[in-house]
Amino acid sequence: MGLKVSSSLLCLTILLAVSSIVSAVNITRVLEKYPEFSTMNELFAKTELTPIINKRQTITVLALSNDAIGSISGRPEEELKNILMNHVVLDYYDGLKLKTFKDKSTLLTTLYQSTGLGSQQNGFLNCSKSNGKIYFGSGVRGAPQYAEYITTVFRNPYNLSVIQISMPIVAPGLGSPVKIPPPPPMTPPPAPAPKKGAATPAPGPAEEEDYTDAPPSLAPETAPASAPSDGDSPAPAPDKSGKKKMPAADEAEPPSSASNSGLSFGAVLIIGFVAIFAGF
Repeated sequence: MGLKVSSSLLCLTILLAVSSIVSAVNITRVLEKYPEFSTMNELFAKTELTPIINKRQTITVLALSNDAIGSISGRPEEELKNILMNHVVLDYYDGLKLKTFKDKSTLLTTLYQSTGLGSQQNGFLNCSKSNGKIYFGSGVRGAPQYAEYITTVFRNPYNLSVIQISMPIVAPGLGSPVKIPPPPPMTPPPAPAPKKGAATPAPGPAEEEDYTDAPPSLAPETAPASAPSDGDSPAPAPDKSGKKKMPAADEAEPPSSASNSGLSFGAVLIIGFVAIFAGF
């Protein structure tokens, strides 16, 4: 009886171990949780890569969003399959592990390399670090590194990891390269501020100030006219017609000396006539 129990427990343990290994990698179930990667999940099934990926015990999938994978989704099925196999790395990597790379460039083995069809390292990926960012590209010498690491989507150490990259990786010999987007335009630097104490340019003729209507405080000062002396008599101001203004009655000039002598002679004659008539 005890032997049967021990045998049953042993079979159950083996079954659980096998089931844990089988369920360790199930790319379909994982990607179903993220609708933004639904196209890649469908392409894995279309190219019959899903069962091949799930047989692996340790896998890192370089996932492409629905928008990013659109540039390769319409290619021939065999070409598409080879390209997708280059997005399946035969090791476990997540964001933490990628950032611990000490070397500037590290080669990663992909599922395409396991087919025996790889040549000139087009079954490898090159992972490099630059300016604090992580990039992926084909392992072929001289191939550009343009697919940028974005984030770790799913991690199950050390069986399955799904990390998102910015664009597909097409190794030379596996298909026509994808179009690399140009870098964003540089923003021109702001104009330098004027230096302190800089002289202000003098206004031109059109900018000269007009004091005609300026308030008294801003009108230019003029020298006061000299005050008239006591002996000087003010000249009469001309009227509006331009003629010289005549002096008023209380300002008439006194009679001349000739007029005074005429009056005295007339008075003497009158007195003489009066005396003659009085004698008669």
